[in-house]
Amino acid sequence: MSGGQPLFQRVAVIGLGLIGGSLARAIRENGLAVTVVGADKRGDELALGKELGIIDEAAGSVAEAVAGSDLVVLAVPVRATKAVLAEIQPHLGANAVLTDVGSTKTSFVKDVVEVFGKLPAKVIPGHPIAGSEKSGIRAANPELFANHKVILTPADNVSQPDLEKLKALWEGCGATVLTMSVAYHDEVLAATSHLPHLIAFSLVDTLAGEDENLDIFRYAAGGFRDFTRIAASDPVMWHDIFLSNRDAVLRVIDHFTHDLDQLRTAIADQDSATLLRVFSRAKAAREHFSKMLSGQAYVTNNSQKQVTFRLQPGGRISGEIRVPGDKSISHRSIMLGALADGITEVKGFLEGEDSLATLQAFRDMGVTIEGPDAGFVRIHGVGINGLQAPRGPLYLGNSGTAMRLFSGLLAAQPFDSELTGDESLSKRPMGRVADPLRAMGAVIDTAEGGRPPLKIRGGHALTGIHYEMPVASAQVKSCLLLAGLYAEGVTSVTEPAPTRDHTERMLEGFGYHVHRDTATASVTGGGRLTASAIDVPADISSAAFFLVAASIAPGSDLTIRHVGMNPTRVGVINILRMMGANIEVLEERVIGGEPVADLRVRSAELKGIDIPEDQVPLAIDEFPVLFIAAVCAEGRTVLRGAEELRVKESDRIQVMADGLTALGVETTVTPDGIIIDGGQTMGSGTVNSHGDHRIAMAFSVASLRADGGIEVTDCANVSTSFPGFVELAKRTGINISAEGAE
Repeated sequence: MSGGQPLFQRVAVIGLGLIGGSLARAIRENGLAVTVVGADKRGDELALGKELGIIDEAAGSVAEAVAGSDLVVLAVPVRATKAVLAEIQPHLGANAVLTDVGSTKTSFVKDVVEVFGKLPAKVIPGHPIAGSEKSGIRAANPELFANHKVILTPADNVSQPDLEKLKALWEGCGATVLTMSVAYHDEVLAATSHLPHLIAFSLVDTLAGEDENLDIFRYAAGGFRDFTRIAASDPVMWHDIFLSNRDAVLRVIDHFTHDLDQLRTAIADQDSATLLRVFSRAKAAREHFSKMLSGQAYVTNNSQKQVTFRLQPGGRISGEIRVPGDKSISHRSIMLGALADGITEVKGFLEGEDSLATLQAFRDMGVTIEGPDAGFVRIHGVGINGLQAPRGPLYLGNSGTAMRLFSGLLAAQPFDSELTGDESLSKRPMGRVADPLRAMGAVIDTAEGGRPPLKIRGGHALTGIHYEMPVASAQVKSCLLLAGLYAEGVTSVTEPAPTRDHTERMLEGFGYHVHRDTATASVTGGGRLTASAIDVPADISSAAFFLVAASIAPGSDLTIRHVGMNPTRVGVINILRMMGANIEVLEERVIGGEPVADLRVRSAELKGIDIPEDQVPLAIDEFPVLFIAAVCAEGRTVLRGAEELRVKESDRIQVMADGLTALGVETTVTPDGIIIDGGQTMGSGTVNSHGDHRIAMAFSVASLRADGGIEVTDCANVSTSFPGFVELAKRTGINISAEGAE
């Protein structure tokens, strides 16, 4: 941001220690304020800050620094906060923003309320997760916050424009900004910063008292040195932090002590299963540590990272590829493997964010899961009634499939549970699973409009029902069948049109009988699942982008290996063939109960069609890229009966129509579909994918027939279903690059 427009006129930094000094210097060097003024009770530090160019002005008092400033940053020790706030309060301008950098937020808010009488809308608590063993103004480092996180904990009444300006200031210093509640911040920091420091202080103190302490420290391994390094931190500062965050720290100490006792017992009893479960869960948690701390997704921090696809026109598609494993089957393999008796081994598991979120959720419920390692996962099943209460909410990222299926699995558990997700998932309706589950006896609370989070009360017995689905949905069907495993009697679901039947097939593969009678599937509660081996086929939804790409790009010839050909999923092939696509199905075989084949696709002249409504549920996830095929076809394509597309990761009908409009293509949107006249020219333009992975990939395919460059924004969520998409697209011939990707 260096050289950009200043965000603030005058920034007052109260306290020029490491954090305050580094922030002042970063603000100055990045041009984020016109003037940076410092105040510090240590006159020598203040003078040195001015001499070193860290601040523009050295104020003689807090009052002098605050007067006329439009941003005031409090960077003083936690225990000094209240006294300094009292000095600030009379001189703080009505339009000034006040923030801090302390590591406990409850105590800061309490002090603000005591001094100001309330928490003003322009007071925004903050905490940069950055530091150094060095201290004082000489250690001030303008790069201290680069590639580190800053947590802001705004109140509900916060001034949104001021919040955005403060975010922009921290981002201008190179930080990634997260927001969370005050209470949650203090719980998170107690567990992830305060407790480790407490343990380090205690461990070093304990070992220093041993008779052999010299040898202990002389021969200590690197891990010991790395961990206990934090015991060299400022004792006074940490004394203040522990006393200020007392309640949260005590809770996490109690948790840790309890869990440490369990490990001690496991070692004493030679309980290898418990040790393996804890260690594998911990290893996975550590690998996704920073994402889990912020309640974000597990591979990429989607909501904080902006990824843009840039595409050049033209190209042809060729080669031989295998796309990632089927997401629907990957989800279900973890779920049923966890509930089975015995060990389930999975090959071809999709290591995308959605599937990893499901895997982590079962770890959080006490299931030992090894991997994933190059698509291989080993699940130590706990049996149908073996799940344990999770310690907190189960975070499911962007996955509507996971949330809906989990709601069925958890509805009959003896413990309470809460299902949460990212911003996109939190907008998606869950009433259509919550309502029939309530009819079975489940107690489920949702947010306004039936949206997440879902809070499921444990200990309620379920009774089987017959449910006529008003809209065809494999997720709703699967949810109720999974709940039916625990219900008394028979649970049956009738669908108005065929939907994917992976749940039914996999239940049978795990030895649990599913009765199927035309459009109705039913299960009887009370059975057991037996571990199985699963080979996840390549996802036809991911293959669809390349099926369309090779169909519309002249001179293309592409083979896609090991694609899942479940009859309830091949709508995209059926529709493309009706449009005249040249798709050969080769080497058909059945693996693990699922039909699989290789697909060879060559370019063809496509024709517009009226898409048969019976094919809509069989291609529900593939329509974004089918809309691109329709633009490239000769004649009119009409889609009806696709209301389900409006409640996916985005309103896929409207978002696709808006994106096509941005490229100069006219469409007619209807309540349940869209009308596209083929043969229109796609020009250059910028398309907002609205965080929907399938929209982003569909417009990547569109570039093959565009007249100019296309920019697709908000593409980070592509990794939810298709990790490695950009690299594979390049390899086949799409002219794509990604900005902002790791």
